[in-house]
Amino acid sequence: MKFQIEGLTVYFPYEYIYPEQYQYMRELKHALDAKGHCLLEMPTGTGKTITLLSLITSYQLAHPEVGKLIYCTRTVPEMEKVLQELKDLVDYRDRYLQGPGQEGPKILALGLSSRKNLCIHPRVAEEGSRESCDSQCRKLTASWVREAKANNPDIETCQFYEGLESAGAEGVMDAGVYTLQDMREYGRKKGWCPYFLARHMLAFANVMVYNYQYMLDPKVSNMVSRELEKECVVVFDEAHNIDNVCIEALSVTLRKQTLDGAMRNVGKLKAAVDKCKETDAKRLTSEYQRLVGGLQERGALPRGRPTPGGEDWLANPVLPEDILREAVPGNIRRAEHFCSFLRQLVTYMRERISVQAVEQESCTTFLAALQEQMSVDGKTLRFCYDRLSSLLKTLEITDMDDFVPIHMVADFATLVGTYAKGFAIIIEPYDDRLPSVPDPVIQLSCLDASLAVRPVFQKFQTVVITSGTLSPIDLYPRILNFNPVAILSLAMTLTRDCMCPVVLTRGSDQMPVSTQFEMRDDDNVIRNYGRMLIELSAAIPDGVVCFFVSYSYMDKIVSKWHDMGVLTDLMAHKLVFIETVDVVETTLALDNFRRACDCGRGAIFFSVARGKVAEGIDFDRHYGRCVVMFGVPYQYTLSRILRARLEYLRETFQIKESDYLAFDAVRQAAQCVGRVIRSKADYGMMVFADKRYQRHDKRDKLPGWITSHLKDAHLNLSTDMLMHIAREFMRSMAQPYDGLAIGKSLLTEAQANALSPQPGA
Repeated sequence: MKFQIEGLTVYFPYEYIYPEQYQYMRELKHALDAKGHCLLEMPTGTGKTITLLSLITSYQLAHPEVGKLIYCTRTVPEMEKVLQELKDLVDYRDRYLQGPGQEGPKILALGLSSRKNLCIHPRVAEEGSRESCDSQCRKLTASWVREAKANNPDIETCQFYEGLESAGAEGVMDAGVYTLQDMREYGRKKGWCPYFLARHMLAFANVMVYNYQYMLDPKVSNMVSRELEKECVVVFDEAHNIDNVCIEALSVTLRKQTLDGAMRNVGKLKAAVDKCKETDAKRLTSEYQRLVGGLQERGALPRGRPTPGGEDWLANPVLPEDILREAVPGNIRRAEHFCSFLRQLVTYMRERISVQAVEQESCTTFLAALQEQMSVDGKTLRFCYDRLSSLLKTLEITDMDDFVPIHMVADFATLVGTYAKGFAIIIEPYDDRLPSVPDPVIQLSCLDASLAVRPVFQKFQTVVITSGTLSPIDLYPRILNFNPVAILSLAMTLTRDCMCPVVLTRGSDQMPVSTQFEMRDDDNVIRNYGRMLIELSAAIPDGVVCFFVSYSYMDKIVSKWHDMGVLTDLMAHKLVFIETVDVVETTLALDNFRRACDCGRGAIFFSVARGKVAEGIDFDRHYGRCVVMFGVPYQYTLSRILRARLEYLRETFQIKESDYLAFDAVRQAAQCVGRVIRSKADYGMMVFADKRYQRHDKRDKLPGWITSHLKDAHLNLSTDMLMHIAREFMRSMAQPYDGLAIGKSLLTEAQANALSPQPGA
């Protein structure tokens, strides 16, 4: 349909639109008009992706001054889904905009992912890991390798990279929407490298889809996103965990093995420098001159084609623009001096990690101690990562996998030298869960999520943070430290109660059930959980999904269920599949789970909150007729990193520790149970199996589209009461349903137009 929203013509590729989609578009348009940021929560299964794409691409069409749409996703399947939906949207829009003898406006949209996902070289693409794929690619595309081939034809290079380079100015893509599969096919057809082609086309595309890290991790964003204009619209989809992603992007963990590897790396660097002095001292001299004058030109991503060698693997510095214009401090300009500095730094870190008790300090305290011991100031540390990258390039080293440990040390040093606040350095002699096992570690932990996302808010005029589970929505502006011009949490308009959230507090024996610390190992609790699941599996058809608070608790409860005979009783009704930490095993288990549901046998899938399944796998239709959340998935509260962050949030943003912990746990629970409702025609039960969910401090943090269906009669249930509700719900859902309710849950084109006042009306 084509309709108007406050004067903007919107192209939407479906015959009907949900009222919440219309509201979402209107709020998004207000943010674009105001050139500000927005925070939008929209229920799962209501077409959030196509709603975003339709409104923003229509806005781009009406306002050519608006820049690219940068759509950030969490996983590759999500990226492919976005591009496929955009392809359908563009095909639909072209039918409106292409008249006789004329073509509609062209659009170029593509995804940017790692070499592992885009490489088409027959040997390199078969590499098992992303790191090894990157390493093999560098060996074929580095500038010095290609130069050497001119004198020795036997040296192997990448024919696809060479094909792209030889195309020169003609090496551009035709307009269209390209999924990653399309990119690989296009590369084979043209004989061009899809990875470097995608990097090159970033400057010309209207829509780019890529991972969060390309925008939030400074080491990557300085390489990929530096050239993007201020007018771009940035979308973070499924952003309920964006604060944790920001924290991870700026945190570094160094173990004893890492520091030992870094010391070996320093030895290799020193040997390479000595060899270079003997064979080609001019290279080191020219690097020194470049560093004296500053780093403005070194390693910067060009606006045109990437230079031979693919500077992305050099991981540009974690530095602001003003620092890029400075000269590198004199004491690390010469290669031999820098190697000596690295050796001293690693030696100091190895001494610091050898502690008998836990130590915690700020970056300022760490710097003061370093200044006293090594006479090194913060500015020297700030350039550490960049100086290392420059040296590796000068020495023409391609096996970057071998130098990961020293890169981590340099990253640690650069962060310490760059940021004075918002970090904690924690040194632990052992894991706090296994105090009998020595495992020394030094952790630079970012405590302030706003540090990573602040440059994004400052650089781009509109940033959209959206998800199906952003409740309580008013907490996100505080922890991310920004002021949205639009903030809205939408409900789901339904013509039948297809969601049935319930809170189980007691077993059949009326004993309370919970995973809180003093109860979780109680055999009565575990037995009641098991009996409840057996009864549910007998009454619920098709697929049932269970989420546990952690892998260790899942292992423990499954083991106990085996001893109690619960698993045997479960298997009488449905097959049982379990998520593991191994991705291949989990993928196989999911495939077999779906096959069991498809053939009518029915199945139960055991999974973990915060795991891969909880974040990215949908259990739509018969794959998920019921989801059970066993317990409240709190973080490990004895973690020293978590305690440091809670203290920082309390002192800096006045967020109570209990509020943040409950917020984080409940958003994970909501994300888990939301996996089973993927459309308005879908239906499913949501069982919150823990007595703590009946408390207001937990329920109030659930999304409104869940709590609006949580009736008073569905709180404080025993297993017997739960089963009565489950049977009634399944019986009512089994009745014929056409899904159409024009004017309530669905709006026609005319009804959508009627909601918006026309200009001049």
